Amino acid sequence: METLLTTYQDAEKKKVAVGHFNVSDLSALMGVVAAARDLRVPVVIGCSEGERAFLGDKQIYALVASFRDENGIPLHLNADHTHTLEAAIAAAKAGFDSIVFDLSALPIEENIRKTKQAVEVLKGINPSILVEGEIGDIGTGSHIHEIAPDLIDGLTTPEQAKQFVEATGVDILAPAVGNMHGMSLSMIQGRTKKHLEIERIAEIKRATGALITLHGGSGTDDNDFVKAIDAGVNIIHINTELRAVWRRSLDEALLDQPREVIPYKILPVVVDATRRLARSRLKLFNRL
Repeated sequence: METLLTTYQDAEKKKVAVGHFNVSDLSALMGVVAAARDLRVPVVIGCSEGERAFLGDKQIYALVASFRDENGIPLHLNADHTHTLEAAIAAAKAGFDSIVFDLSALPIEENIRKTKQAVEVLKGINPSILVEGEIGDIGTGSHIHEIAPDLIDGLTTPEQAKQFVEATGVDILAPAVGNMHGMSLSMIQGRTKKHLEIERIAEIKRATGALITLHGGSGTDDNDFVKAIDAGVNIIHINTELRAVWRRSLDEALLDQPREVIPYKILPVVVDATRRLARSRLKLFNRL
């Protein structure tokens, strides 16, 4: 099985992006894995601190490892949005391939100092683990916002990005480039889309040469995704879209089978819905 770094480097050479999908239960995980298997493309499974608290670090690692054995596709596991060194260490010891050490809410000097420390500690546990740092403001959590927040003042500058990457030694950078966690009601309804600062992405790529993650990808205009990949984005996170499909398909399955109590007769609808969503995104990111 190829390493996560190899997967990202291969994507950069091909001018494609690796899809990253957060999961909170087995049905969503099954759907995402099925989509990657359908298309024979790599995929990263993400679990934030909250998702890991629900699933368990060791438990989600074991589940993902079992799918790796069965499917033979590059399937990797990322500890998404980890805000404490303690939680990051737990994920590293559990066997995660990468960790997003997110202290973006702190002043940049403190973010740099603590992220540098985290890189040193985590690489000491596993030298091949990838550590991602984040700067700028893209909001928090995969929420449905009544109105999208204005995050224009929190965009990452190329100068900040260069300073951060060089000072911390992170393998991957997550900048604020017009992306936003969560979606607004109008995005959920398909009336509006997120738009990215494409030239800023290109400037950050030129300044750092780092692998770049686009967090908060849900609800983004498809053309902006393609332009962002061309500008240097290597990994794209999708969470809220998947959660919305998960919830909608579950509601529909329960309405269609009001007297059914057997989970394995209800949840295949959810697996298929999440598979179709993940498949559509993976096709776009891989230019298929």
